Amino acid sequence: MANTALRRSLPAALLGLLLTALLLLLPVASASAATSGIEEAAKALKQGQVYVDPAMAGRFSTADADALTARIKAADKPVFVAVLPADEQQYPALSTARDLRTRVGVTGLYGIWRGEEFKAFSDPAAISGTAAASIAGAASRAHPGDIGGTLNDFVGQAVGQVKGKGVAASGGGTGVAAIVVPVALLALAGGGVFLLFRRSKRRKEERVRAELAQLRVVVDEDITAFGEELDRLDFAPGDPAADDAQRADYAHALDCYDGAKRAMDAATGPEQVRPVTEALADGRFALATLTARREQRPLPDRRPPCFFDPRHGPSAKDADWAPAGAARRTVPVCAADAARLAAGQEPEIRTVQTEHGREPYWNAGPAYSPWAGGYFGGGMLPGLLVGTMLGSMMASPGTAWAADGGGYQGGDQSGADFNPSDFGGFDGGGGGDFGGGGDFGGF
Repeated sequence: MANTALRRSLPAALLGLLLTALLLLLPVASASAATSGIEEAAKALKQGQVYVDPAMAGRFSTADADALTARIKAADKPVFVAVLPADEQQYPALSTARDLRTRVGVTGLYGIWRGEEFKAFSDPAAISGTAAASIAGAASRAHPGDIGGTLNDFVGQAVGQVKGKGVAASGGGTGVAAIVVPVALLALAGGGVFLLFRRSKRRKEERVRAELAQLRVVVDEDITAFGEELDRLDFAPGDPAADDAQRADYAHALDCYDGAKRAMDAATGPEQVRPVTEALADGRFALATLTARREQRPLPDRRPPCFFDPRHGPSAKDADWAPAGAARRTVPVCAADAARLAAGQEPEIRTVQTEHGREPYWNAGPAYSPWAGGYFGGGMLPGLLVGTMLGSMMASPGTAWAADGGGYQGGDQSGADFNPSDFGGFDGGGGGDFGGGGDFGGF
């Protein structure tokens, strides 16, 4: 009887142990589910730059993903696209964008379709958060509820504005790419990786030297022009008619001139040109103040230089103007250019040498971003340059050769070294409502 009772109790005991084990494992399984989706998406994005969760394959097929991958690969830009379900366990609304960026570890623009909502998030070095949100919003509103239309529109706009290089595509957009990761890592191991990084560093250094040499010609012209203004100035600090305020203005202008020369001599990259043009703008304002004191006129307000050519000195007023093929905007202009515009004439525009001949500085490339930023300041520069080549390259103060003085290498491996506040979240309000975006927080 005892043996029979023991035999009968064993299944019940085993069942109890199994249920206990399952209960203990439930939190672990839940936590694993919460991370496995992000992990798979990140693995695919690091290879093919496009990932479609299997749960969304019915709305965006493998063929669609492959075509989008090929388009991004052809553009060679750090644009990443993920199509995910609105699953709080696998893809939490508040942290998906930030976690994806952390695991992918590449500076770039991330477009994420989650459930019924599409948003774009970015590192400011690749493209500004405002520009990212605007591109995503325009694409979403043009194709409401259409994943394929929205993503293709988004990528089409983004590749022309985001800066940097892409990553090697694997050919699969739905997670299959993750299979080849170990093979790719083995292929890049050892001396091969060292040689690749060394070559990349050498190319970067060569590009920086070439852009600085191109920019140095223009900056030297600016310094020379300011020096000639000082030479033409009929002012002697020892003249009995001069007062202390005039002498202070003159001394400050001389200090700015000397400071600009020293800063340019010490510059090793385009981003270090901004202090030079800041000093020149400051010196020209000091001369304008000195002239007003000597002529006993009201002292001028501090205004930015003439937009068309900063060598014209501080602007006298604002005027409406539009570059070829772009919208009108208000720009600061000197008195002479204001008179030309009022008469229906073309202003005297600063042109610089490019591979296509002489062009206005705003069509000369990203190296001129810090040059212009020193004259006009990072805050106002995007509005002045919108619709121009330099404006599209910059997208914001802080990109291309950044207006705030920082150089950009979009697409660089940065790991988790980024600002989490740039990667916000989804608000669950559905697609098409893009009042925010651009920050890596939550949906």
